[in-house]
Amino acid sequence: MQDHAPRSSDRLYQDLARKLLEELAAGQHPVGSRLPAERELAQQHNVSRPTVREAIIALEVQGLVDVRIGSGAYVLRLPGKGDIPGFNITAFELTEARLLFEGEAASLAAMQITDEEIEEIEELVRNIARENQDPKGTDTADHAFHLAIARATRNNAVAETIEQLWNLRYTSPEAALLHEKARTANVKPVVEEHTAVVAALKARDPVAARAAMRAHLAAVLDSLLFATEEKAVQEARRAVAAKRARYAQATR
Repeated sequence: MQDHAPRSSDRLYQDLARKLLEELAAGQHPVGSRLPAERELAQQHNVSRPTVREAIIALEVQGLVDVRIGSGAYVLRLPGKGDIPGFNITAFELTEARLLFEGEAASLAAMQITDEEIEEIEELVRNIARENQDPKGTDTADHAFHLAIARATRNNAVAETIEQLWNLRYTSPEAALLHEKARTANVKPVVEEHTAVVAALKARDPVAARAAMRAHLAAVLDSLLFATEEKAVQEARRAVAAKRARYAQATR
């Protein structure tokens, strides 16, 4: 196998995925064995734990490893000559993009939105709450909530951009896989976060609307981390406390 030195054009997780692929091909991790713990890989390669997760998800999409929440990543098969990670858009990248675009969209919408649109969005929040009660519930209402706010900007370019970001959530294999894991881990849209966005829109306060939307999507990032956390049960309370602290700070 070739020795891949980090290249400036590579994202960190891509470089790590290549290194792990080479280790698998070299027989360092036999079929059925467990990969080193997330924290160990992060320290060994001097990267963050989200970077490790994205790299492992890239391998999981290829069918090389199986990630079991609370246990770790296990080798399903060794790579062949044709196994090259596809490197699609990851759920973390996608949510960071949404945080940037949808925060500004909420701010713009607060200055444009009508009473009728607010009523529609309030109903969607109630639908989110109902979907959360259904074990087989979908993210249909959550999706509609965010697109309704995008349309309220009165800017078709903004609305189409945000709709495309949501489409990537379903069409990018890496993003779709992690969101599926989040659902399996019972991570669902938080009604209170959506309610805070609506309150800012009703107040026609663009600063508060931006802060509420950014706080909500920052919490979504935390939830995605939770969905792939090897010690999810032990760290759940700590994650919730951190989420609440950041949310309170962002809305001051």
